[in-house]
Amino acid sequence: MEFKDYYDTLGVKADASEAEIKAAFRKLARKYHPDKNKDAGAEEKFKAINEANEVLRDPEKRRAYDNVRAGGYRGGEQFRPPPGWGQGQGQNFDFGGAGGGDFSDFFESLFGRAAGGGAHGQARAARGGDIQAQVQIELQTAFDGGRTRVALHDGSGNERVLEVKIPVGIQPGQVIRLSGQGHPGRGGGPSGDLLLEVQLRDDPRFRLEGRNVLHVLPIAPWEAALGATVPVPTLAGAVDLRIPAGSQSGRKLRLKGRGLPGAHPGDQLVELSIRVPAAESEAQKNAYEALREQFEDFDPRR
Repeated sequence: MEFKDYYDTLGVKADASEAEIKAAFRKLARKYHPDKNKDAGAEEKFKAINEANEVLRDPEKRRAYDNVRAGGYRGGEQFRPPPGWGQGQGQNFDFGGAGGGDFSDFFESLFGRAAGGGAHGQARAARGGDIQAQVQIELQTAFDGGRTRVALHDGSGNERVLEVKIPVGIQPGQVIRLSGQGHPGRGGGPSGDLLLEVQLRDDPRFRLEGRNVLHVLPIAPWEAALGATVPVPTLAGAVDLRIPAGSQSGRKLRLKGRGLPGAHPGDQLVELSIRVPAAESEAQKNAYEALREQFEDFDPRR
């Protein structure tokens, strides 16, 4: 089997601190995670990064690995475990933080298997790692609550589909925890959890601002000048809104309690946007001329 240079895998020096190892692992794990990187070889790279971190983050494993590495081995060279290594040295390591248990023969030759018994001894029972993922939903689903499906891919390319309950009034950035849907436990330990971070798809009608919902409402010049009552869409259905006479573009009217539900429900803000019709016929042009004469003292830039 080939010797694995775990320091080279994480891109750190042999005297790197725990903080440097942790930072390097997080950076590379984000880059090569199979859920985000679909390039050929990314999955194998992610496994190698995870294995290197499993050794170097643990002082006991790192010390044992450094003792072997001190023999002059370099990455890619042929390797055989030191004589007598399997008679006890590799049997008492803790695999509780392993992120998946899919390790190389080199790893198992030094530290034993990360899951179950076998030729290298029996691992301790340990909880499986959590899985972090994202779920995208519509704003309407966040308002109403409901269910959506999430497809997850494991390291072997297998897909499993879960139905996820969406709580009423959930906001972007909040996390839904599904117990027992993470990585399987080791040595009979329980499975980890699935942590789904909620993201909202863009909505053509509304923009979310905290728990408030903003809608831009087009109105005619005469509706703004004279006042009017017009229908306005909300997440709970259309309602009639009274526009005060003399309103200007940019004015915001508030519909109390029409935002996202919650202990303190948000409001819907309606921003007025005056749309001016084009003068296409002679009569329409004359109407604008008459309007200009009636308001000859009006200066919109003053």
